[in-house]
Amino acid sequence: MDHHLTKIEHLGIAVKSLEEGNALYTKILGVPPYKEEAVESEGVRTSFFKAGPNKIELLEATNPESPIAKFIEKRGEGIHHVAYAVEDIKAEMARLEGEGFTLLNKEPKAGADNKWVCFLHPKGTGGTLIELCQDRR
Repeated sequence: MDHHLTKIEHLGIAVKSLEEGNALYTKILGVPPYKEEAVESEGVRTSFFKAGPNKIELLEATNPESPIAKFIEKRGEGIHHVAYAVEDIKAEMARLEGEGFTLLNKEPKAGADNKWVCFLHPKGTGGTLIELCQDRR
């Protein structure tokens, strides 16, 4: 079984307003979001769009301490993370930690869109926050 990153699962884009972001991306992509979801543990509301085989996740902060609020304060709206699909998130986490990357969570956690997720610290990845995603079966 291939334990490596298999494809880009989605692009995460930080927005100040999910309503405005949804309206904008509906115009850009020509389709409305197919799902909205709050992830209380992360302090975010999300929406998901499908454009062909690709997925876009918009993220809005639900409180000022949320990582998204802090990101927008520092860098403004825009691409927040690149998520990659993996078959076995625990094996990938171990492999990447062995390669010297810093994991932002030591165990996979429940994320949006019925996924187990783990993030890699952007200081070690050339400035891009990377998310690993495995379907929760």
